Amino acid sequence: MNIKVLGTGCKKCDQVYDLVLEILQEETLTIQVDKVEDLKSIVAYGVMSTPTLVINGEILFKGKVPSKKKLKETIIARV
Repeated sequence: MNIKVLGTGCKKCDQVYDLVLEILQEETLTIQVDKVEDLKSIVAYGVMSTPTLVINGEILFKGKVPSKKKLKETIIARV
């Protein structure tokens, strides 16, 4: 499993990244998490709004910070 947080370093992007790490730690999951800040790499996913959460190549949230509960449910459902 691979999780990517796409964003140019804005506050909301950092929030999503931190939430993902927090959830993984709470659930004792060892999953690779990448923070993608390069604009060309972000555009390659076909998204224009950030933050965007990508799990195993699937775009799941874009342009918003999901609640911790929703984010946790989404990650756990894909483990």
